Amino acid sequence: MEYNRPTVEDAVRSMKNSLTTLKGQGYKAVILIHGYGSSGSGGAIKPAVKRCLGEPGMRGIVRTFVGGEQWLDRKQEMLGICKSLESYQQRISGNDGVTVVILR
Repeated sequence: MEYNRPTVEDAVRSMKNSLTTLKGQGYKAVILIHGYGSSGSGGAIKPAVKRCLGEPGMRGIVRTFVGGEQWLDRKQEMLGICKSLESYQQRISGNDGVTVVILR
């Protein structure tokens, strides 16, 4: 979404709406592409997304989540929940610009 440079609030609102919709459609996992900041040193959207995913209000939607930078540490756990993520491992592993979300 960088092409239109959303505010942090807009990006988080869009994420919440999308995750709610996808959960309702029966999706088990989502790979969020939030980027890591246009400067390459970290932007405001990535930490806001992760903060939001961990909030108590998201517990009805989000089962668990992991950033690409921690994928290797939690890979087996995540694949145990959603085997189809195996196809995307190369795009996830070590990628600071993505977060994998397992939905309830």
